[in-house]
Amino acid sequence: MALFSRRKKADDGDSDAGAAEPVAPPASAAAPSDAVTDAAASVGISVSSYQGLGAAEVPAAPVDRPRVPRAAPRAAEAPVATETIPGLRDNVVLREALAALPAAPESTDLLEIARQLMQGHLFLRVKGDARSLLAEGKDLPLGVAEVKGKQFVLAYSSGAALRESIRADRDADTSAMGQPVMAVLRYALAGTYDGLIIDNASAPARAVLPRELLEKLVDQADPSLELKTLLAGERTDATAAAVADALTRVKFWVAVNRSPEGRFGVAEARTEDGARLIEVYSHPLEVASLRRGDQAAPMTAAQLAAALNTDEGLGGVLVDSGGPWIRLSRNDLAPLLALAD
Repeated sequence: MALFSRRKKADDGDSDAGAAEPVAPPASAAAPSDAVTDAAASVGISVSSYQGLGAAEVPAAPVDRPRVPRAAPRAAEAPVATETIPGLRDNVVLREALAALPAAPESTDLLEIARQLMQGHLFLRVKGDARSLLAEGKDLPLGVAEVKGKQFVLAYSSGAALRESIRADRDADTSAMGQPVMAVLRYALAGTYDGLIIDNASAPARAVLPRELLEKLVDQADPSLELKTLLAGERTDATAAAVADALTRVKFWVAVNRSPEGRFGVAEARTEDGARLIEVYSHPLEVASLRRGDQAAPMTAAQLAAALNTDEGLGGVLVDSGGPWIRLSRNDLAPLLALAD
């Protein structure tokens, strides 16, 4: 298995270099592991998971969905942020999703990993001292895995996962470089890599995401990942207003399916107190990962405003119901509702 490759400056994209920190070797090292080989052989994904996404039209009839518990807080928040390498914040949402993986993940399990991947940073392994190499203007030899003739970029959800990788291969001459998720995905797609392996030595909390899936993540994502960043971040009194403002500008989707009466319509959530909410999603993958058989359809801010203004019985929206999620009332959505005037 080849662990490091040299990255050309031309592959850096438009991202900053990010923080780089040396990673101390563990107190004791285990024997080298072939965990990456096992993961690549056992984990696949079906491209058919994406068939039907991106419908051009959004019917008006609602499709009811499971109720939001009355006792639920205003927003289902991400776990508290941690730094297992000082100065580099873990991608806690992705880390928790990986920890929940079964021993033998199926393609649907990988959809959950992929949707939670799209916020925050990932760690990359660099051979040597990344800070010094950057200062000297040298190429960065990044960690890759070669499995059965295919090359995968190695990435990590946390400093702890990176240390597990060091323990597995005993290469202590390693630095950690934090990069925004989209920068990592664009880097992988700019080369000839066959995908991304996340937390390769943390079985069973590891995942292999093939190139085809990464392409769909990037192609269908809002480039700024603004909604996902807001939902995964620390909640404040300003969060609801920030999400509502983002909905006036960024791409978003709704879930479309057939009602029991045979009509096609947009999925709604019902709260126990009777409120009706339009379900809104930051990425088509959010819809697919729910495994309800829905299709994702793009909706504009003006269309959402018109739907809410037309039906006074709608109490607002529920954004990314798979979590982290937030419920926005009509008062929260005032800037968006004004677009229909």
